[in-house]
Amino acid sequence: MARAPAPKDDGEALEGDVLTGAPHPRRQDRLFGHAEVEADLMAEWRSGRLPHGLLIGGPEGVGKATMAYRIARFVLSGGAAPASQHSFDVPESHPVWRQVAALSHPDLLVLRRVPEPGEEKIPTVIPAEMVRKVRNFFGATAGSGGWRVCIVDAVDDLNAFGANALLKTLEEPPPRALFLLVTHAPGRVLPTIRSRTRAVRLKPLGGAEVLAALDHLAPALALEEADLPAAAAASGGSVRRAIVLARGEGMEVRAATQRALEQLPQPRMEELHALGARLQGDRGDGLDLFLETVSDWIAAEATSGLAGRARLVRLGEVWEKVRRSGAEADIYNLDRKALVFRIFTELAEAARA
Repeated sequence: MARAPAPKDDGEALEGDVLTGAPHPRRQDRLFGHAEVEADLMAEWRSGRLPHGLLIGGPEGVGKATMAYRIARFVLSGGAAPASQHSFDVPESHPVWRQVAALSHPDLLVLRRVPEPGEEKIPTVIPAEMVRKVRNFFGATAGSGGWRVCIVDAVDDLNAFGANALLKTLEEPPPRALFLLVTHAPGRVLPTIRSRTRAVRLKPLGGAEVLAALDHLAPALALEEADLPAAAAASGGSVRRAIVLARGEGMEVRAATQRALEQLPQPRMEELHALGARLQGDRGDGLDLFLETVSDWIAAEATSGLAGRARLVRLGEVWEKVRRSGAEADIYNLDRKALVFRIFTELAEAARA
């Protein structure tokens, strides 16, 4: 099986929503698990019916951004392929492949969370200055006389100003313009944006597909092959989560979090102390995995059919607090042990509701 190339340093600033050490989606040479979706989109491209805006939604880590960059490379390279090709594959040797990987193609605009000039902290939203570039970008003539492509990764990171600024161009797109909007929560995207784009839903991957993706990425990430099957089985169909589980103490963090959740509404204090101490020494993957495991528990409780209206409302409030607390802990490097106790206090109250 072909192996993924090792990550390269393109000299850019830090970028939000990127898994440390993993090859960026714009450098991925393979897409796993979505061949049918890609074939349908390719058929629409060939027939000239591909919409000017695609809202590519699904859980984190299933290949949404990878698909967006694949489509962008294909379109910017001329959009031609033999009738036997049903994917958006472009050879890695193609100049456009390298330009997209380096974000240097003149007809590609990518909106993402990166620090403002002179800053080092990754913002919580896509900077307003970046969103303002959209109208000028589409108002100019394409450098190669062809298509212009805008990727938003992710549209969830736009504030009200950014979403409205994007909407203005979506409402009256110029010819040969393509918007590829990535979203982890399609239902939370502005209805006006949803109505002007076509929803493309990517489902969680199957266990075999996750395992194939891990095997492909293992050399670049220095993953132990013996750990991959268990990580794939526990991933919930997300390659991102599988990577986190397969490296460091991922499986241990997940198991410890699940034990504490099973003890609700009265988790053992020694369990929480041990979990907090484990996360205290981990400034990356462990916190993400802890928050994901808690979020999964909240989602399962909310959809179990056993929760009354009051408890559903409470679970929704707790989910929002978990999401916000996790973002703040990551940005401001807050105490992990205090975060664990704060979240489990909220969870205990919700469990009693």
